[in-house]
Amino acid sequence: MSPTLIYIILGYLVLVLLLWLIQEKLIFKPEKLPQDFEYKYDAPFEELFFDVAPSVRINGLHFYVPEPKGLILYFHGNSRSIKGWAKYARDFYRYQYDVLLVDYRGFGKSTGKRSEFDMLADMQFVYNKLKEQFTEDHILVYGRSLGSGFATKIAADNNPRYLILDAPYYSFIKVAERFTPFIPHKLVLRYKLPTDQWIKKVTCHTYIIHGTKDFLIPIQHSEKLQSFNPHKITLIRIHGGGHNNLPSNPEYHNFIRDILKY
Repeated sequence: MSPTLIYIILGYLVLVLLLWLIQEKLIFKPEKLPQDFEYKYDAPFEELFFDVAPSVRINGLHFYVPEPKGLILYFHGNSRSIKGWAKYARDFYRYQYDVLLVDYRGFGKSTGKRSEFDMLADMQFVYNKLKEQFTEDHILVYGRSLGSGFATKIAADNNPRYLILDAPYYSFIKVAERFTPFIPHKLVLRYKLPTDQWIKKVTCHTYIIHGTKDFLIPIQHSEKLQSFNPHKITLIRIHGGGHNNLPSNPEYHNFIRDILKY
């Protein structure tokens, strides 16, 4: 074996090891908040805490309306915290729905060491708490980008009224392969979030909303997800929509309104 080839192999192994070590910083972009931070919004809301374990506390915001038609459990994307994501609650409470947004471990005021298994368990814990107050046909699960995987897993393991996915991925491995196809992601990636496997177990109707100009997670991800069950998965294309600008498109709000009618 030539010295050049040895250096290439060693360099590749170093790159793989580096990606293994820093992948959380590449995936998660949290905004951390002090525990005494005070949320302030114009709409009525309540701050909630879900004590999952002695060192794990999940923070949430519950926006509420009189006589709600249902409750949206909202799983946000990979950045910021519910402090910023809360502005999207109005897209739902304007149609007489309560909205509960929760932060993942290490986001906002939520605490605990992250892992895929534990984060999924946290969201199921939150869902179980909701079931103590509401029947499942009162609950709709919404997942945005990174949150679409968590939303799909919750819908697969439970029976909410609807599952709504906003710019979802087929699987996290497929997202990573677009940017670094030369890396063995099945071995390296600790967060696989296989939406394609979970969506097969979802029994409620699923609505997928995706922009046709989404270059981060192309619409082909949603088309492949819909192909598993076209009769129970409705794909809504927002023409010209990108990954982060769907709420600025009137089409998006029209579709949300139509979904929430039923």
